[in-house]
Amino acid sequence: MSGWAIRGELILNCNCTVFCPCVVSLGKHPPTEGYCQAWAGVRIDEGHYEGEDLSGLNVGLVLEIPGLMARGNWKAAAYIDDRASDAAFDGLIKIFSGEAKGTTGLFRVLVSEFLGAERAPVSYTNEGKKRRLIVGRAIKGEVEPVRGGNPDQDIVVTNTEYWMGPDITVATATQGRVRAYGRVWDFDGRSAEICQIDWSGPAAEAAA
Repeated sequence: MSGWAIRGELILNCNCTVFCPCVVSLGKHPPTEGYCQAWAGVRIDEGHYEGEDLSGLNVGLVLEIPGLMARGNWKAAAYIDDRASDAAFDGLIKIFSGEAKGTTGLFRVLVSEFLGAERAPVSYTNEGKKRRLIVGRAIKGEVEPVRGGNPDQDIVVTNTEYWMGPDITVATATQGRVRAYGRVWDFDGRSAEICQIDWSGPAAEAAA
């Protein structure tokens, strides 16, 4: 159980007016508004960090990117499930700050200012195709897949090189409210993504 791994689902809602161009341009095309503001939620179905169980925990994120995603200068904040043990909390901070390397290691390069990390009640729930994320008073979001020609089949961008995962379900936010670190955002009706995640990283000795 050395190293770390997370399997589960991620939802993200940003200020792009149509589906986020970063998924296929890999950050080389600017967001539709020229800058990116986003919140995200991660549901960990199975996971561990250096032997500490992370299964069943949730994480909320706030992201702010001034221009092209690939150019960095991101600002980020993390909200860790208040049910996490001290060891799990520390491990998740290392994962989502990029310190643990592996899949999320790019955060270490792209995030220039980590606004903070704190414990909070983080609820990630599914109701039919809808996903809801509630993080204390900081984030209140709900996303659902965009309806396709066949209503029983989601619109999915497949086989991408996107860092989160190769298959991204095209979604929209029915609610996207952020009240955190002086940010007051409302992204109802804006771009959203749903992604099944399978992330991992090396053991601490290899990551050093």
